[in-house]
Formats: sequence, structure tokens, C-alpha cells
Amino acid sequence: MIFNTISVIGLGYIGLPTAAAFASRQKSVIGVDINPQAVDTINRGEIHIVEPDLDLVVKKAVEQGYLRATTQPEPADAFLIAVPTPFKDDHQPDLSWVKAAAESIAPVLKKGDLVILESTSPVGATEQMAEWLAIARTDLTFPQHAGEEADIHIAYCPERVLPGQVMVELIKNDRVIGGMTPLCSRMARELYNIFLEGECVITNSRTAEMCKLTENSFRDVNIAFANELSLICADQGISVWELISLANRHPRVNILQPGPGVGGHCIAVDPWFIVAQNPVQARLIRTAREVNDGKPHWVLEQVKNKLAECLVASDKRASELKIACFGLAFKPNIDDLRESPAMEVAGMIADWHQGETLLVEPNIHQLPKALSGRATLVELETALEQADVLVMLVDHQQFKTVDTARLKSRWLVDTKGVWR
Repeated sequence: MIFNTISVIGLGYIGLPTAAAFASRQKSVIGVDINPQAVDTINRGEIHIVEPDLDLVVKKAVEQGYLRATTQPEPADAFLIAVPTPFKDDHQPDLSWVKAAAESIAPVLKKGDLVILESTSPVGATEQMAEWLAIARTDLTFPQHAGEEADIHIAYCPERVLPGQVMVELIKNDRVIGGMTPLCSRMARELYNIFLEGECVITNSRTAEMCKLTENSFRDVNIAFANELSLICADQGISVWELISLANRHPRVNILQPGPGVGGHCIAVDPWFIVAQNPVQARLIRTAREVNDGKPHWVLEQVKNKLAECLVASDKRASELKIACFGLAFKPNIDDLRESPAMEVAGMIADWHQGETLLVEPNIHQLPKALSGRATLVELETALEQADVLVMLVDHQQFKTVDTARLKSRWLVDTKGVWR
């Protein structure tokens, strides 16, 4: 099939790079997002997120007329849905964004179109999306009813990229494609091969959905092991960083590095999708999530202990002491704050501490609403000069260049082992 026009629904951290990748291959791409500011920014040839090299690709694609953004879906030959899939308060999957996206494109669908869900989703979400589309367009047939003879072809293809390296990994990494029929899979593979240099591996939609959840749950479990080690080592008076370095000299051991928790829209969320659908069987996955979700609270206790030490040594009142948190993003060198444990720690400190809480995040220009009015966003140098207690939360490159000699007289909580 020839895909003359491709539409990407959701122009966030995955949708915009994907749209740019297709446009860079001189395909006509229509990006759709409900955020008018994001749409206007993209149509100026600029970007509203931080991702290396993405700005250059978007600028060129817009200038050459291959990429434009809008708030309303338009007809296309292929639609890729890349919208958020958070969980509810009880850790149940929330597919409301997927449903809204499906219902928004339904009016412009025509016979022969391909619809791909990219959003990380619980098993069965692709079939559910197909049902929503079928309800909205009773004049068309869909794979769950007509199989290979369906008017609309539907597949699932999750991303597997690393923020900060998206424009490389989007093209180089293999993709798992799960069509609702073999024809759906073949069409999806043909679409991704427009820019993909990695291999397209075909399976069914349910297996592809579970594959994405499995990948992130595997990582979550391994991070939980490192985080639990850090709790044990702190109790035993052992440096967890030295311990892991020594243990990793074993030829078959590769322990990850601990941190203040686990963040991002994938690893911090996806395991709960498995737990929600398999609460009895997913015991290890649940426990790993609980370990990682509990780490920010442990960090807060370490900060409280350091402030208490500072109070005794400085002979000041708590309200006179300043605590500086270094990093708010969920991982180094990006601006993505989604499900960030650093954000959680900073928020808890700001709520608890009687004095001023300073926040350093070099990748953002203003605090999110969740922290606005509760703390102050400052530059790195300001925090180093003014703060009494330093809390290292995200190992941004800028923080690694700090001369540790400047920190020797400070009370320090280093959750990343950067300033040890």
C-alpha cells in the first residue's frame, strides 16, 4: 500500500519524533494535538519538548512542507495514536485518552485506512480501540468482525526508545508489530519501513501489548533490587555504590544503580497494567513496584535526618535553613517530569520544611503547577551558594561537573552517588 498521508495523534515525547521521522522521509504528515500552544509552536518549525536533534528535523520538515500540526484530525491513509495511558488512583489502566483519540479520527476514516495504537496499553486495548471505532463508524467493517476483509486495518506497535536518544533509537531499534490480522501486520510493517532501519518483528496484538509491558516490568524489577540494596546498605553502614561496583565484577552479575525511585510514563506505570489484570499471579512485579514507589519516602527521611544534624551543628532555627533539590526530571538530561520520583521528593520536602526549598532543574524554565508557590526554581550556582542541605536527585550532566570540594562542609543526601 502507498501511504501518501500519515497522521499522528498526540504530539508529545513519542508522537512528535515519530511524525518528524516520517516527514524526514518526505512523507506528508499531519500531526494532531489538543494543545493549541504545541500546535502553534510546531507550525513555526519549533518544538515544545527537550529532545536532542528533534528541533532540527522538525524545522526542516515544516519548512519543506512535509509536516504541519492541527487540533482536529483530517483524512489520511494511516493514523498513529500516541496519547498518554496513565493509571487511575487504584492503579487501574485509564484508556480514556485512547478512546478520545479513536473517536476523534473515526469521522475521517475511509476504506483501506490503517490505524495503529502506539500508546503503552494493557492487554486487549487494541481490540477495545477497534470496538470503539466500530461503534462510531457502523458503515465500515473492522478486523474483529470481518477479519482480512475488513475495511479498516488495525495494529499495535509500541515504541521502545530512550528519552534523550529518541531520534536515533526510533530509527535504529527493532519494532514489535501486532496486527489484529496478518494483513494488518503486513501493512503496519510496510508503514514503519518508511523510516525504520531496525527489524519489524510480527506477532498478534495481544502478544505485542504484553511484550511492551514485559520489557518495562523487567527493568522495574531489576531497579527495585538495586533500590532495596540501597536501603539495606544504609542500615548496615555500607556504601551501596562500592558494593555494586564490587558485585558487578562477577562475570554473570550486572546490578543496576539505585536512585530516588523510578519515574517516567513507562517503567513507573506499565507494571501496574500487568498487576491490574493478573493480581494473583503478579506477586514479584507488584512487590517491585511497591519498593520503587516507597523509595521517595525513604529519601525524605534521610533529608530529615540531615537537617536535624545541620540544626545541631549550625545553631540555627529550621526556618533559617535552606534545602536545595538538584533535579526534577525522571531521568538525566531531559525535561520530562512525568511520574518523576524527584518531583515527589521535592514536593514532600517543600511541604514539610519550615524554611525555603530551592529547586534546580536546568531543563525547564518555570516550575510545574504542582510545585509552584511551594518552592523556588533557582540556578545551580545559587543553590550551591545558599543551601545548607543538598539533595541530589537526578544526575544531570551539569551536576556531575561540580567540584566536590565545594560540598565538603555541606549536609548531603546523594541518591545517585554523583557527589560521593
